[in-house]
Amino acid sequence: MKRRDFFRNTSLGLLGTAMVAPVRTFARQISSQGHHARNIIFLVSDGMSTGTLNMASLLLQRKEGRQSHWLQLYETNQVARALMSTASASSLVTDSAAASSAWGGGVRVHNGSLNVGPDGTHYTPILQKFKAAGKAVGCVTTVPITHATPAGFCISNSHRGDMGEIATQYLPLQFDVMMGGGAHYFRADKRKDQTDLFARYSTAGYTVVRERTSLLALPEQHTRPLLGVFDDEGLPYSLDRQQDTRLQQQVPTLAEMTRQAIRQLRRNKNGFVMQVEGGKVDWAAHANDAGALLYDQIAFDEAIKVAVDFAEQDKHTLVIITTDHGNANPGLYYGDNTDVSFDRLQHYRHTNEWILNGITRNDTPAKVAERIAYAQGFTISPTDAAALLQHYTHLDEGGLYNPRKLPYKALAALQTTATAIAWGGMDHTADYVELAMLGPGSELLPAFVKNTDLHTLMLRATGL
Repeated sequence: MKRRDFFRNTSLGLLGTAMVAPVRTFARQISSQGHHARNIIFLVSDGMSTGTLNMASLLLQRKEGRQSHWLQLYETNQVARALMSTASASSLVTDSAAASSAWGGGVRVHNGSLNVGPDGTHYTPILQKFKAAGKAVGCVTTVPITHATPAGFCISNSHRGDMGEIATQYLPLQFDVMMGGGAHYFRADKRKDQTDLFARYSTAGYTVVRERTSLLALPEQHTRPLLGVFDDEGLPYSLDRQQDTRLQQQVPTLAEMTRQAIRQLRRNKNGFVMQVEGGKVDWAAHANDAGALLYDQIAFDEAIKVAVDFAEQDKHTLVIITTDHGNANPGLYYGDNTDVSFDRLQHYRHTNEWILNGITRNDTPAKVAERIAYAQGFTISPTDAAALLQHYTHLDEGGLYNPRKLPYKALAALQTTATAIAWGGMDHTADYVELAMLGPGSELLPAFVKNTDLHTLMLRATGL
């Protein structure tokens, strides 16, 4: 079935059933009356398997006595909900570039490509379309702003890894807000061409901010395009940031960046469209790092609250909440001490990344065990500590986002008994994923969609 017929038939079917279905929220009422969305906030927890969503909410329930904001939207029946197929043109298992391109360009492309088809065709990304229509646009992320997920909404490039080029491609687009990490792709001393892109952005009229205090100090009426870059690569994991005063002063949370972006973008009389990405959820899943994973998912959940609070006040905003693909399929497994084991996560101080980066080959097994106990509250045996330390004689573990080749897999295996969390692997999966919407346009959502269908849905929801 052609996409236009699919959505036409689906919309008519939903409008027919709306006469007898209970009204969910005021936002849904606006939508069902035929009003277009003026704004879209598209939230992506990158690499979020369903188990990640579930365990983050379980952690909040047991630690703070509350459901996650995402699952609370389900519990209170405030959203339209669907499953989404995530395949790319080259594989049932997508990467983030092809996944974001499916939303951004409306066409499935090969893994590794950003809105460039197998035949070389360049597809116009959706933020360029909305910018041309007069809306303010932007992206916010916890990984480099040049990374695959934001780039898929912004530019076309056949190689997602060419992030120095992507940083250059952003400049003439004059997007209104771009925030995340990735300073290495803007700094003259790190770029191959030795170009100072920060200086070029400033000359082009951008306000460039490099730390949290500068971002939060921007005046209410700030109107210049905003580039915020707060780390050389990805931003630190939320769990590690919570324990470091310097990082708290330097690096904003995803919720803070989202709030600042909305404050600036909402001034456009024609509305705005923005993407918000919890990108390090994916990095943590690749590392089988449970503490990093769940606390970054919770940080993403706080950004959901910022978006939903704004939408409920505004009444003209479509909020889309989803992920681009699953990753590693973590889950909480049955055992005699499952609850006690899982509850250890409430008291975690640091991630596996923090633990492993602080170990050297000259350490003793006792020192390794002491570091783990301090960071995560459980003790490993001298034999296990010695086995972990042995990896440091020749670091050789593969995997994405592991430049030092640290033994993430070995540490995760030791933690399974301590946390009751086990993993299906260390890479992306082909799972159908969660998709939720609220606000005008959410009535267009059928119960099952392809990732490319969201491109059409966003354009229809805004009347384009």
